[in-house]
Amino acid sequence: MTAGRLVYCMGPSGAGKDSLLDWLRTHLPQPGPVHWAQRTISRAATSGGEAHNSVSPQAFAALCSEHAFALHWHANGLGYGVRHAQLAPLARGHWVLLNGSRAYLPEALARFPDLVAVHITASPQVLRERLLSRGRETREEVETRVQRALAYTPPPGAASLEVHNDGALGDAGQRLLNALENLPGWPRRSGKLSPIAPILSSTP
Repeated sequence: MTAGRLVYCMGPSGAGKDSLLDWLRTHLPQPGPVHWAQRTISRAATSGGEAHNSVSPQAFAALCSEHAFALHWHANGLGYGVRHAQLAPLARGHWVLLNGSRAYLPEALARFPDLVAVHITASPQVLRERLLSRGRETREEVETRVQRALAYTPPPGAASLEVHNDGALGDAGQRLLNALENLPGWPRRSGKLSPIAPILSSTP
């Protein structure tokens, strides 16, 4: 059986990554052999937020020590983990979409060297405006985030796509969907995968 492929989605704060992935979830053909990996996060579940497995920080640390996660990282004071069962569909020929972290990408690549890194970003001005509108950080802190986003580049050798989410969500969502559908081996409605071949970086 042809193995599936991991699609690792990441992006800076203010890029609208979660909103874009929510759009994608509702617009992918159903039923289909694309599995969304549910994350385990050390925070309480909230209405309307990401559907995740909520655990306490202590429980998260225990799960890490028990090697319960295939992938795990910390960001913004929270622990994020992906249990082994969430990535098991890869061995059954399914593609798996994961909401990941830029900082953790090198480790993810070490485990899954043929993963596709999807970098969701936006122009500096849009990132700045969105972060300021949230009112969670000072202008200096916001500017630090924006400059960090500008300086980011995926590790060499990573097959990657970049999608800019500056305008209407539906426009960026359609660009993301089109980019995914053009990946060699991307599953169609039949559920069958074509042979995987190297892909080139794409910036819509």
